[in-house]
Amino acid sequence: MEPPRFPYRHPYREVVPSTQLGRGRVDNVARPLHYRLPKLIAWTDGRTHSRTISRRPLSSTLVPSFVLRFTTAGESHGPGLVSILEGVPAGLPLSAQDVDRELRRRQQGYGRGRRMQIEQDAIELLSGVRAGQALGSPIAMLIRNRDWRSWQEIMDPAVREGDPAARRRAVTRPRPGHADFVGMLKYDREDARDILERASARETTARVAAGAICRRLLEEIGVSVGSHVVHLGGIDAETPAELPADLNAASDASPVRTLDSAAERQMVELIDRTKRAGDTLGGVCEVVCRGLPLGLGSHVSWDRKLDGRLAGALMSIPAVKGVEIGMGFGAARVPGSAVHDELGADPQRPRAGHVGRGTNRAGGLEGGMTTGEPLVLRVAMKPISTLMKPLGTIDVTTGEPAAATAERSDVTAVPAMGVIAEAMVAFVMADAVVEKFGGDSLNELRRNMDGYLSQVAARTNW
Repeated sequence: MEPPRFPYRHPYREVVPSTQLGRGRVDNVARPLHYRLPKLIAWTDGRTHSRTISRRPLSSTLVPSFVLRFTTAGESHGPGLVSILEGVPAGLPLSAQDVDRELRRRQQGYGRGRRMQIEQDAIELLSGVRAGQALGSPIAMLIRNRDWRSWQEIMDPAVREGDPAARRRAVTRPRPGHADFVGMLKYDREDARDILERASARETTARVAAGAICRRLLEEIGVSVGSHVVHLGGIDAETPAELPADLNAASDASPVRTLDSAAERQMVELIDRTKRAGDTLGGVCEVVCRGLPLGLGSHVSWDRKLDGRLAGALMSIPAVKGVEIGMGFGAARVPGSAVHDELGADPQRPRAGHVGRGTNRAGGLEGGMTTGEPLVLRVAMKPISTLMKPLGTIDVTTGEPAAATAERSDVTAVPAMGVIAEAMVAFVMADAVVEKFGGDSLNELRRNMDGYLSQVAARTNW
């Protein structure tokens, strides 16, 4: 059957307009949105040729993506969490240990709650990897919740005797600052547990799993991603003039993941005092991505600018309320001469187009594209909304004033948030790398990247 033509438009398909291609043409057809769409070119002499072009997918990913996408599933106290990552080039060396290492990092940090002592996060690779290499197919991972054993009666997906009456540990006193109240009304639920179990930051475990694979891809082309805490609860940490070569090794050695030992002692003392007061703390982490070639991202469309893609990814982390790139808001307070980075020839910097900058106030991005300088972002997290000394709320069953529910929680998760932010940055940058250089295999991607850098070197051979 011949495909439908204009003006037909399927609600989930993209209509491809007629385009002249040399001696041939592309038919006006409605085609599904996929990563790579086969296009049939009908030549004037009757020959046909199949051509593959890239198309942006209808993605269920958390943020706009062009080639890679991931999705997660699971509740905080359910049987487990699932992470599925698509678009990874075949041939990427990968093991469960690569992912488990990042999951362990996410569980660290002074001020975490007892849940981190219960869970021992590790993945089970369900698909997409064989003999230690990615296959190019979707990579599915399962992370089991050990705490599920204590919550089976409460979280059982099957109908139990007594349903639909409220199960044990029903939540009817929503916490200010959490998704509880709005989620109950939006999704028409009587028990806020139906909301908070998915809104919980436990979901970020699955994000870190996907981000760990993206990190492995970046490592294969000489790119690193690290983070450190620069502020916690009103205490600023001094950032050294030159960051350690292995940023994560240095920051992970600190219980609060900071590079300032004096600030570390103050932060630990503050966390202890805050815990005794039944309160919580927020803070700021800095994420640094080094080794990126210039030209990732694009200026040509709003949704291809890396500034927006990175900000969207980081703002999707629970409790994150602000993102800065480079000078960030500080750039609005000084004249342009104190903001923009001057350029000078530097033959030792091929990934930056043989150009050096004496400063990096732009944070490694200009016009939505990487400059070859380190990518520097700061991520601000509000205090966690579960307080052991609860704030005032209402009981939704009666409308009467009440104290908010106190679920088990952390005093602060800022150190862990840095690891989660690394994962989201790794995802966005790996997506930008595959978008730019393409390739179904790692070897093909490397060849394409080498060719691009050779072209840049030829243009800047001053």
